[in-house]
Amino acid sequence: MERNQILKIYGTDYLQMTKDLLGEAALADRIRDRGCRIGIKPNLVSASPASFGATTHPEVVAGILEYLQENGFRNIVIAEGSWVGDKTAEVAALCGYDTLARRYGVRFIDTQKERSHSVNCAGLKLNICDCVDAIDFLINVPVLKGHCQTKITCALKNMKGLIPNSEKRRFHSMGLHRPIAHLNAGIHQDFIVVDHICGDLDFEDGGNPVVRNCVMAACDPVLADAYVCRLQHYEVDEVPYVRMAERLGVGSADLSGAEIITCGSHAQDADLPRARKIVELRDSVDEVESCSACYGYLMPALQQLKEEGLLDRLDTKICIGQGYRGKTGRVGIGQCTRGFEYNVGGCPPTENQIYEFLRDYLRRLPAGEGRRRARQ
Repeated sequence: MERNQILKIYGTDYLQMTKDLLGEAALADRIRDRGCRIGIKPNLVSASPASFGATTHPEVVAGILEYLQENGFRNIVIAEGSWVGDKTAEVAALCGYDTLARRYGVRFIDTQKERSHSVNCAGLKLNICDCVDAIDFLINVPVLKGHCQTKITCALKNMKGLIPNSEKRRFHSMGLHRPIAHLNAGIHQDFIVVDHICGDLDFEDGGNPVVRNCVMAACDPVLADAYVCRLQHYEVDEVPYVRMAERLGVGSADLSGAEIITCGSHAQDADLPRARKIVELRDSVDEVESCSACYGYLMPALQQLKEEGLLDRLDTKICIGQGYRGKTGRVGIGQCTRGFEYNVGGCPPTENQIYEFLRDYLRRLPAGEGRRRARQ
């Protein structure tokens, strides 16, 4: 498989599909040393089963493990850390990864519990978990899905699971896009297996899955993300970290020379729908350096309020993010806005806590002029 190629396979037997795809890609030939340590990095962002469209299907990782073990590779680990709002151990149990690790006799490394060290990532120093240094060949297994702050998330952003929670918070204070790009200059992905089975195109923590029953393989994470931009109807420049990573030499975003190859007999699926719920909801929010979990829990809460006809009563912008620490205002979400007149605490507060807090606030407001006043 060449760096300008992206392989796709369709079906419903996700384990066997993955093994077949890796055979087509000749993955075993890319790993020269049978004794090297192979790291598998899924996406276990939150306590959400894969069928909800947020986390990597365990069947895909099982297919990778079986393929590797059948080809003589034994030194394999799974490494991942959930977002700040959840504990990795609980997410791994809910998503079946503790059972998976036992079945195949591999170690699961919870990067939330790992020590970290500073790495110069193309001119930007970032803290990366120690376990990354012990991995000789890294297989990234992201979910193709939307993201409420960066529009899309796939290969490049999935590396955030290999940094400590403190660094995840700092990423948002740095603007998110720049540190994501530099992180990928510091952590080299050797191979990417994309779970495009049923990702949520709006929210990174799932809830609105769009079924495509596809698994993809790539060697270039920048090319993979550029292709994901195309699939989700975005221009590459609308997702700044993709171009930034390209400029840092991580890979190429040039799709004009890319080969998209469908393996097997299944016909290629139709275009993905345009997911724009986030764009509509952002009008209600003033966000400054918010963490993914806090912002990610706010968006579906707002969507539920919109569906119930309550969001139009909103009389002010909802403030969220580290940029509001020490400041005052009217309505704020999370610990960072604790000085606001109306605030729901927590770091982060849960989706249900945010929903109930905003529902009670909105119900006290008169219907009619709220939306117009909020925009003034």
